[in-house]
Amino acid sequence: MKQEFWTAFGRYLAPVLSSEGLKVNWINYKTGVKDVYFKMEADNNSASIFILLTHTDPARQTLVFNLFKQLQPVLQSALKEEWRWVQGVAGENGKTVSKIYTSLNGVSIYKKEDWPLIISFLKPRMIALDAFWNDVKFGFEM
Repeated sequence: MKQEFWTAFGRYLAPVLSSEGLKVNWINYKTGVKDVYFKMEADNNSASIFILLTHTDPARQTLVFNLFKQLQPVLQSALKEEWRWVQGVAGENGKTVSKIYTSLNGVSIYKKEDWPLIISFLKPRMIALDAFWNDVKFGFEM
């Protein structure tokens, strides 16, 4: 069911071009910057969208997190909402990650009737992240 959702979501977003007018794989969005990811997740009780920082060097991860912090007003303007900011937490496989994210609770990827809510939550935020990234990514190329 999870795979079916992401396939449907990918097809739904396929005609949507990036802010640069290019075709993009929204589900596997490439930021072009090592260890910086835009990630979407959905499970049996929520859907989330993240900016995920996975640098193995803690100093580098802190540097990139702080760069995002400096750009927080620009990010909030693009997203039209505040997201949660968490630095240096245990992620998958026990790696330390930092993340900037928001979630929609009370929805399940396993209920097809929730899919429109999940899609309506993820789609505009991913498009807004793309527009934000197009404006600021040059500052992350270190």
